[in-house]
Amino acid sequence: MAPLSWRLGAGGAGSRGGGVADAAGAHRLPELHSSSDTKEHPMPSAPDRPAWPTEVRLRKDKAALRVTFETGEAFEFPAEFLRVLSPSAEVQGHSPEERKTVAGKRDVTILEVHPVGNYAVRPVFDDLHSTGIFSWDYFLKLGRGQDRLWRDYLDDLAAKGLSRDRPKPTL
Repeated sequence: MAPLSWRLGAGGAGSRGGGVADAAGAHRLPELHSSSDTKEHPMPSAPDRPAWPTEVRLRKDKAALRVTFETGEAFEFPAEFLRVLSPSAEVQGHSPEERKTVAGKRDVTILEVHPVGNYAVRPVFDDLHSTGIFSWDYFLKLGRGQDRLWRDYLDDLAAKGLSRDRPKPTL
Protein backbone atom coordinates (compact mmCIF):
# COMPACT_ATOMS: atom_id res chain seq x y z
CA MET A 1 0.00 0.00 0.00
CA ALA A 2 1.21 3.53 -0.71
CA PRO A 3 2.51 5.71 2.11
CA LEU A 4 -0.04 7.76 4.03
CA SER A 5 2.01 10.93 4.31
CA TRP A 6 4.72 12.79 2.46
CA ARG A 7 6.70 15.83 3.43
CA LEU A 8 7.65 17.50 0.20
CA GLY A 9 10.79 19.51 -0.38
CA ALA A 10 12.46 17.79 2.55
CA GLY A 11 14.64 15.40 0.58
CA GLY A 12 18.39 15.64 0.76
CA ALA A 13 20.28 18.13 -1.40
CA GLY A 14 20.22 16.99 -4.97
CA SER A 15 17.98 14.02 -4.21
CA ARG A 16 16.04 12.51 -7.08
CA GLY A 17 13.73 9.57 -7.52
CA GLY A 18 11.31 8.02 -5.04
CA GLY A 19 10.62 9.03 -1.49
CA VAL A 20 12.51 7.81 1.56
CA ALA A 21 10.85 6.97 4.87
CA ASP A 22 12.08 8.86 7.93
CA ALA A 23 12.16 7.42 11.46
CA ALA A 24 8.52 8.39 12.04
CA GLY A 25 7.42 6.59 8.88
CA ALA A 26 6.55 9.76 6.96
CA HIS A 27 7.78 9.64 3.40
CA ARG A 28 9.85 12.43 1.95
CA LEU A 29 9.76 13.27 -1.72
CA PRO A 30 12.72 14.89 -3.45
CA GLU A 31 13.00 18.65 -3.61
CA LEU A 32 12.02 20.36 -6.82
CA HIS A 33 15.51 21.86 -7.06
CA SER A 34 18.35 21.97 -4.61
CA SER A 35 20.89 24.72 -4.19
CA SER A 36 23.48 22.49 -5.86
CA ASP A 37 21.61 22.40 -9.18
CA THR A 38 20.27 25.94 -9.58
CA LYS A 39 22.59 26.67 -12.51
CA GLU A 40 21.22 23.68 -14.41
CA HIS A 41 17.59 24.30 -13.36
CA PRO A 42 17.14 27.85 -12.06
CA MET A 43 14.18 28.37 -9.73
CA PRO A 44 11.73 31.03 -10.90
CA SER A 45 11.43 34.07 -8.69
CA ALA A 46 8.81 33.79 -5.93
CA PRO A 47 6.04 35.78 -7.73
CA ASP A 48 6.51 33.62 -10.86
CA ARG A 49 6.68 30.33 -9.00
CA PRO A 50 3.50 28.48 -8.01
CA ALA A 51 2.96 27.67 -4.34
CA TRP A 52 4.82 24.53 -3.37
CA PRO A 53 3.28 21.95 -1.02
CA THR A 54 5.18 20.99 2.11
CA GLU A 55 3.03 18.00 3.05
CA VAL A 56 0.44 15.70 1.55
CA ARG A 57 -1.30 13.51 4.12
CA LEU A 58 -4.01 10.89 3.64
CA ARG A 59 -6.21 10.64 6.73
CA LYS A 60 -6.13 7.25 8.48
CA ASP A 61 -9.78 6.62 7.61
CA LYS A 62 -8.87 7.41 3.96
CA ALA A 63 -11.84 9.77 3.71
CA ALA A 64 -9.78 12.94 3.15
CA LEU A 65 -6.46 14.22 1.84
CA ARG A 66 -4.76 17.20 3.48
CA VAL A 67 -2.38 19.36 1.45
CA THR A 68 -0.25 22.00 3.19
CA PHE A 69 1.59 24.65 1.17
CA GLU A 70 4.72 26.65 1.94
CA THR A 71 2.50 29.75 2.01
CA GLY A 72 0.94 28.40 5.21
CA GLU A 73 -2.31 27.55 3.44
CA ALA A 74 -3.63 24.09 4.30
CA PHE A 75 -6.66 22.41 2.81
CA GLU A 76 -8.44 19.20 3.75
CA PHE A 77 -10.18 17.69 0.76
CA PRO A 78 -12.87 15.06 1.34
CA ALA A 79 -12.38 12.05 -0.94
CA GLU A 80 -15.80 12.66 -2.49
CA PHE A 81 -14.83 16.24 -3.39
CA LEU A 82 -11.62 15.10 -5.09
CA ARG A 83 -13.36 12.23 -6.89
CA VAL A 84 -16.16 14.35 -8.36
CA LEU A 85 -13.75 17.15 -9.37
CA SER A 86 -11.02 14.86 -10.67
CA PRO A 87 -8.98 16.55 -13.40
CA SER A 88 -9.19 13.36 -15.48
CA ALA A 89 -10.60 13.37 -19.00
CA GLU A 90 -13.18 10.86 -17.75
CA VAL A 91 -14.67 13.58 -15.51
CA GLN A 92 -13.65 16.86 -17.16
CA GLY A 93 -13.92 15.69 -20.74
CA HIS A 94 -11.92 17.46 -23.44
CA SER A 95 -14.02 20.62 -23.34
CA PRO A 96 -16.36 22.31 -20.84
CA GLU A 97 -19.37 20.88 -22.70
CA GLU A 98 -18.07 17.33 -22.10
CA ARG A 99 -17.68 17.73 -18.33
CA LYS A 100 -19.57 15.03 -16.44
CA THR A 101 -21.48 15.37 -13.20
CA VAL A 102 -20.31 12.42 -11.12
CA ALA A 103 -23.01 11.13 -8.77
CA GLY A 104 -23.11 8.44 -6.09
CA LYS A 105 -19.70 9.10 -4.51
CA ARG A 106 -20.68 10.13 -0.96
CA ASP A 107 -18.84 7.19 0.64
CA VAL A 108 -15.86 6.95 -1.71
CA THR A 109 -12.43 6.67 -0.08
CA ILE A 110 -8.86 7.02 -1.29
CA LEU A 111 -6.97 3.71 -1.33
CA GLU A 112 -3.56 5.08 -2.31
CA VAL A 113 -1.81 8.26 -3.36
CA HIS A 114 1.08 8.06 -5.82
CA PRO A 115 3.56 10.86 -6.56
CA VAL A 116 3.75 11.97 -10.20
CA GLY A 117 7.18 13.48 -10.72
CA ASN A 118 7.67 16.61 -8.63
CA TYR A 119 4.49 18.33 -9.72
CA ALA A 120 1.47 16.22 -8.76
CA VAL A 121 -0.07 13.18 -7.13
CA ARG A 122 -2.43 10.55 -8.49
CA PRO A 123 -4.98 9.23 -6.00
CA VAL A 124 -6.55 5.80 -6.43
CA PHE A 125 -10.15 5.78 -5.20
CA ASP A 126 -12.01 2.71 -3.94
CA ASP A 127 -14.26 2.83 -7.04
CA LEU A 128 -10.95 2.23 -8.90
CA HIS A 129 -10.88 5.66 -10.54
CA SER A 130 -7.17 6.42 -10.82
CA THR A 131 -6.62 8.58 -13.88
CA GLY A 132 -6.80 12.02 -12.26
CA ILE A 133 -3.42 13.72 -11.90
CA PHE A 134 -3.78 16.45 -9.29
CA SER A 135 -1.09 19.10 -9.80
CA TRP A 136 -0.08 21.42 -6.96
CA ASP A 137 -1.69 24.31 -8.87
CA TYR A 138 -4.95 22.34 -9.18
CA PHE A 139 -4.94 21.59 -5.43
CA LEU A 140 -4.45 25.29 -4.73
CA LYS A 141 -7.33 26.21 -7.06
CA LEU A 142 -9.56 23.57 -5.41
CA GLY A 143 -8.60 24.70 -1.93
CA ARG A 144 -9.13 28.39 -2.50
CA GLY A 145 -12.49 27.77 -4.18
CA GLN A 146 -13.60 24.75 -2.16
CA ASP A 147 -16.85 26.19 -0.76
CA ARG A 148 -17.99 27.62 -4.11
CA LEU A 149 -16.97 24.50 -6.06
CA TRP A 150 -18.85 22.26 -3.61
CA ARG A 151 -22.00 24.43 -3.81
CA ASP A 152 -21.79 24.38 -7.62
CA TYR A 153 -21.48 20.59 -7.56
CA LEU A 154 -24.49 20.17 -5.26
CA ASP A 155 -26.52 22.57 -7.43
CA ASP A 156 -25.51 20.61 -10.54
CA LEU A 157 -26.59 17.32 -8.91
CA ALA A 158 -29.97 18.81 -7.94
CA ALA A 159 -30.56 20.31 -11.39
CA LYS A 160 -29.93 16.90 -12.98
CA GLY A 161 -31.95 14.93 -10.41
CA LEU A 162 -28.87 13.06 -9.23
CA SER A 163 -27.77 12.05 -5.73
CA ARG A 164 -24.53 11.87 -3.76
CA ASP A 165 -25.62 8.36 -2.65
CA ARG A 166 -24.96 5.23 -4.65
CA PRO A 167 -28.02 3.93 -6.48
CA LYS A 168 -29.84 1.16 -4.65
CA PRO A 169 -29.44 -2.19 -6.40
CA THR A 170 -32.57 -3.46 -8.10
CA LEU A 171 -33.53 -7.08 -7.51
